[in-house]
Amino acid sequence: MHEDQSVTKTMAAQEGNERPRRVVVVGSTGAGKTTFARTLAAALGVPHIELDAIHWGPVWTPLPAEAFRRQVIAATDGPGWVADGNYSVVRDLLWARADTLVWLDYAPWVVARRLIWRTLRRGIMREELWNGNRESLLRQLFSRDSLFLWAIRTYRRRRREYTALLGRPEYTHLRVVRLRSARAAEQWMRRWQAGASAGVTCR
Repeated sequence: MHEDQSVTKTMAAQEGNERPRRVVVVGSTGAGKTTFARTLAAALGVPHIELDAIHWGPVWTPLPAEAFRRQVIAATDGPGWVADGNYSVVRDLLWARADTLVWLDYAPWVVARRLIWRTLRRGIMREELWNGNRESLLRQLFSRDSLFLWAIRTYRRRRREYTALLGRPEYTHLRVVRLRSARAAEQWMRRWQAGASAGVTCR
C-alpha cells in the first residue's frame, strides 16, 4: 500500500525530530480543523485552543481585535498547545510561537462535503457552539452570511495566501505539514497517537 506523497515527504523530513509542541492548524472553512486539532492535542497531551471559541462572544458578537490578541497571548503562554483557526489578526502571534504548522489543504469537493454535513448536523441538532451560539440552517443555506459562500470565495485566495506567507523569512522556523487528503491526515496523526498510547507526552 502506497502512502500519500504529501505525508510521505513530511514524515521523511521529520524523521528523528522531536514531537511537535506548539502547533497551528489551518485550512479552508469546513476542512475539519477543529476536529483534527482536538485529536492531535489529545495525542500530544497538550491543551487544544479553538480560536472561534475565543473570538465569538454571545449572540455572535466578535471580540475586539486587541482583546482577541490579549486572550490568544494568554492561551498560548504554555510550553505546549494545538490551536486551530485562520484569523489573520492573531497570525503573527501564533505562527511566531508555533514550531509546527499543519495545513489541511483538501480538494474543494472534500471541503464542501464536510461543510454540508457539519452544517446539517449543527442545524438539526441545535448544537451549541461557543458562548450559547448556534448555527441557523436558514442563515447558512440561504443568506449572504452563508459559510458555503464564504468557503467558495476564500478557497483559492487562502491557498495563494498561505503559499506566499510560508515563504517569508519570519516563518522559516516552522515545520510545515501540508496534508492534501483525509488519508494523509490520518497517516500523519497515527504517528503521534502511537506515542500517546505508549505514554509519551509533549513537554
